[in-house]
Amino acid sequence: MRVGFTGGQTPSVLLNYVSIGEVKGHGGWSRTVGLTCIPRRQGASCTRLTASDLWVKSLKCFPDRTRTRTRTRTMETAARIKAAVQQCIDGHYDKLSELSRDIWSSPELAYQEVKAHDRLVRFFSEEEDHHHSSSSSSSSPSSSWQVEAHFHLPTAFRASCGPFGGRHGDGEDAVNVGFLCEYDALPGVGHACGHNLIAEVGAAAAVGLRAALLGEPDLPVPVKITVLGTPAEEDGGGKIDLIKAGAFQDLHLVFMAHPAQQDAAFASCVALTTVVVKYYGKASHAAAFPWEGVNALDAAVLAYNNLSVLRQQLKTDWRVHGIIKNGGVKPNIIPAYAEMEYYLRTPLMKELSVLQDKAEACFRAAASATGCQVEISYPWPPYLNILPNDTLIRLYKENSKALGVPLLEEPTNFVGSTDFGNLSFVVPGIHPFFYIGSDAVNHSEDYTKAAGAERAQLYTLRTAKALAMTAADVLCCPNLLLQVRHDFAREKLKQEA
Repeated sequence: MRVGFTGGQTPSVLLNYVSIGEVKGHGGWSRTVGLTCIPRRQGASCTRLTASDLWVKSLKCFPDRTRTRTRTRTMETAARIKAAVQQCIDGHYDKLSELSRDIWSSPELAYQEVKAHDRLVRFFSEEEDHHHSSSSSSSSPSSSWQVEAHFHLPTAFRASCGPFGGRHGDGEDAVNVGFLCEYDALPGVGHACGHNLIAEVGAAAAVGLRAALLGEPDLPVPVKITVLGTPAEEDGGGKIDLIKAGAFQDLHLVFMAHPAQQDAAFASCVALTTVVVKYYGKASHAAAFPWEGVNALDAAVLAYNNLSVLRQQLKTDWRVHGIIKNGGVKPNIIPAYAEMEYYLRTPLMKELSVLQDKAEACFRAAASATGCQVEISYPWPPYLNILPNDTLIRLYKENSKALGVPLLEEPTNFVGSTDFGNLSFVVPGIHPFFYIGSDAVNHSEDYTKAAGAERAQLYTLRTAKALAMTAADVLCCPNLLLQVRHDFAREKLKQEA
């Protein structure tokens, strides 16, 4: 491998092979920037290099034949794990389908997902080791799922197991791989965004990877698996709450996938903020004494129209959309109170403040024109855009192709938002999208039906396999783990510049 550095200096040494004993980063990972390079020709002096953008604990160089043997062994281990992942997920088809169907049948709103939480906790608590013979006899208590209900939030949970494998002794820190489950629904239309399938994907990928790692002798690093149930994606941002609570501090990679109309390894999503606007006027009899009143509904209608006119001056990939939640109580009473809720979206977080200023000017102008008082608030933290990770995206594409998934390039017309974007700035991860067997659009009644249909199972479990297989690639090759961390750091710097 060639080691490249910023700053205009290119090392003259070409490494024959780099073996990483451990790669670290977020959540206690150490940052070591010294690289000792062994020259290819004998007798040459060693060169000391630095690389501030790489996270490495140790690098060792080996001859070409050792490199070949190690690469072959790595490929064999990954292939063995991937085959076991697919076999396990297929064997769990009925249990996973039932889990998804139970969540779909009892839709619950954000922060109220009591039944879904309990169902997932029960699933992992009851999950048994399906391995037999030597695998089961060598399994330890740590290989069983340790389940924590109500983890930091009333409807969040954590299930964890491991460590598995590793070649460097019991004292080595494990790489902790996280799979995420969402399970909140939408008001009025139930699981019209398919979050029951997100929960199933996370559960299936974790169960499949665990079964594959049991008894695996050739893992280069110890591995832990963590499943986090993250409520309230549709409203409030449960992942943001869990980030603040430190729930992701010990995770090194995170994986989840979201239902859509097509299969795509990456869609950036967009930054989003929620704004609530309250107008306060004065009530009066609308027929007898209208001049005594100050109409709060008029202010809301003016603000709505102001924003509609503003749209023609907005960038084509900015979005402003909202509703009037309260417009009065009776036709013959001039409304003394009106309330609006709007979503503001831009591709990048740094653009969101510009759009906020423009929207607030519309809200305040309506208050001034009608004589109302206005109160503008942002009740939830903003959702950030998703950071891409080129290495994980490439691996996911390769594994999806092996499973026969017809992946498209990044969708150009997708402007959804998710609190996974916030998490992507904290932990390296991937958030692909998957087709569920229907051309219906998200947040529609037809999509609700599709998310609960048997037809969706093929696509959902295929996606779970691709996620777990991508995790296997990274776990079997520490060089890939290094690249994932490098991609993460590079994208953060680009976004924060």
